[in-house]
Amino acid sequence: MPPSHPAANTRPGSTPFSNPRESSMSTDGQALMVGRRVLYLSHAGPDVYALIRAAAGGAFDVVTLERDDDEERCRRIADCEAVICAATRLTKRHLDAGRRLRVVHHQGVGWQDTLDWQEVKRRGLPLALTPEGTTIGVAEHAILLMLAAAKRLSFADAELRRGRWHVNALRGVSRELYGMTIGYVGMGRIGQAVAERLVAFGCTGVYADPAVRLPPEVEARLALRPGSLDEALQASDLVTLHVPLTPATRGIIGREALSRMKPGAIVINTSRGGLIDEAALVDALANGQVLAAGLDVFEREPPAPDSPLLKLDNVVLTPHISAGTRDAMRQKMAAIFRNLTSFFATGQLANRVELP
Repeated sequence: MPPSHPAANTRPGSTPFSNPRESSMSTDGQALMVGRRVLYLSHAGPDVYALIRAAAGGAFDVVTLERDDDEERCRRIADCEAVICAATRLTKRHLDAGRRLRVVHHQGVGWQDTLDWQEVKRRGLPLALTPEGTTIGVAEHAILLMLAAAKRLSFADAELRRGRWHVNALRGVSRELYGMTIGYVGMGRIGQAVAERLVAFGCTGVYADPAVRLPPEVEARLALRPGSLDEALQASDLVTLHVPLTPATRGIIGREALSRMKPGAIVINTSRGGLIDEAALVDALANGQVLAAGLDVFEREPPAPDSPLLKLDNVVLTPHISAGTRDAMRQKMAAIFRNLTSFFATGQLANRVELP
């Protein structure tokens, strides 16, 4: 199984894309940044744009979209030197239009499926990630989904709103996290943050990650042991996914993997929808092999209106929002603009991806 964290492919190093004329940076580094245009590729609301501009602090000219329109993206990117991308995929068309681009900065860490990295590499553009601000929100959201799925929260809430008082109906199927064995597929920053928080719930765990072996004292403190993917699936009451989407991980939770889980296991995914074969998961949820699921990500985003997942009452669904908190946004944008300031002034770019 591939590594759980893209940080393994990044380095703080330098890049040749800085201009020697810009090396005499002012004390705070901002004087040289004024007028540099940075496009925020996704369309968002005024509150989000306000957070971005506050982080830029007037040191950059932040370019935003009036509507979610690709023609506007291509027009806006034309005179920008940097682009911040995440939810909206950065495509060859955007890169063709962005003739002045000198750097691509991802808002998170899951870059493999959110930009045309082959084109980024071909053009010699450096790509940086933003690990800051992702971990806590995703870890908390994973636990939110665990609790909600285990207690059938969405069903109970919906039924109560319909006037149905199911005080006894869920006693035979709802679960407590206490005493559960958790299977972690991936033990990078987020996987470890989830495990840290589940200590308070009295959980133990098996983690499958060929790139990570935690120190023995950390394993003991978090009540974890390493194992293979098969061991994690077979031993666990709940399986939570914390790996990037790559050709090797696509569909890693398919029919065969689901059949190897404990009957009545719970599945949680806050990583990427393509990690799970949704048709296989729907069947497992319908036949009881999987008790419940909590999903923040989907094979297609948003899911089709007729997606079978939307019809199941043992699934808790959220629209890819685990890292999308105000707190995370502030931290991410502050980190991005610090990094861009460093890049344009000195050529130094933290968390740069070594593209394959």
